[in-house]
Amino acid sequence: MTLLALVAALAAGMVWQQWRAVQVEAAERARSQSAWILAGALDWTRLILREDGRSGAVDHEGEPWATPLAEARLSSFLAADRETRSDTDVEAFLAGSITDAQARYNLRNLFADDGKLVPVERETLVRLCGAAGLPPEAAEQILSGLASAWRTGGAGGKAGAVSSQGSAPPSGNGAPATPSDPGPEDGARPLPVQRFEHLAWLGLDAPALAALRPFVDVLPARTPLNLNTARREVVAAVLGVDSGTAERLVQARQRRAFEQLDQVRTQVPPGTTLDAARVSVGSSYFEVRGRLRLEDRVLEEHSLVRRRGAVEAQAVQRTRRSLQAGLN
Repeated sequence: MTLLALVAALAAGMVWQQWRAVQVEAAERARSQSAWILAGALDWTRLILREDGRSGAVDHEGEPWATPLAEARLSSFLAADRETRSDTDVEAFLAGSITDAQARYNLRNLFADDGKLVPVERETLVRLCGAAGLPPEAAEQILSGLASAWRTGGAGGKAGAVSSQGSAPPSGNGAPATPSDPGPEDGARPLPVQRFEHLAWLGLDAPALAALRPFVDVLPARTPLNLNTARREVVAAVLGVDSGTAERLVQARQRRAFEQLDQVRTQVPPGTTLDAARVSVGSSYFEVRGRLRLEDRVLEEHSLVRRRGAVEAQAVQRTRRSLQAGLN
């Protein structure tokens, strides 16, 4: 009986190890398949953005790229004939969307090429914090935190320093340079802020970030605000107009998208500055979100795509997370 019990225990252990190995292999295969499918979906969106670039430099929410893809069965894209599809195939569902990243205020615009804080941009940030229900102190916290996080210099001996206004000199491509590793003489320094979520490193709590998310963003380089896609509050803050004027502009673009800034002048008070470096009617950065549901697993991918006309549409940032279906 002892020998029989020992054999049974060994057999049970071997069966369990084999079952576990099969489960691990199946999970890895599903993860790999999901990643490849999302990569293909990203290539598809890049093609859409390139084709849209061929039609002109105007971007608005009435274009094909702005239409989200509701969750759909993946086989509906892959199978030309429904009758050839096996009912035993694993069901996979794909969803996604493309949104204009320049519909929000880009915090990179706060600092000029020489590293000085731009006064008009500071006022814009204060107004946006007010629209989000945050006190003016929140704007100062963001400014001081970004100035420290985006400054250069340190132990590596790189050139550049924080100006007297507390701002950071950007790198040659228009994006603030990533600071070198702090040396002993530097003291503590915040990590470089590269995405909106990184603002939490500056001490902003979750409610403040949630309130600011519809209005601001952090892109790799300075960008103008797209007046064809921006929210009313963001338009009012950037142009320095009242909410009624901003609402009138939003209603006008819904009837017909602005094709040039001169068309915007008829919707704003005389004397309103429309600087092409601050506002535009087109965009170069887009957010692409993809979601694949395969059995009980969900894989989500968030990409930032930069488009250069009809020539190139390249993902400059990609993040991915895995979830359990029903737990998200």
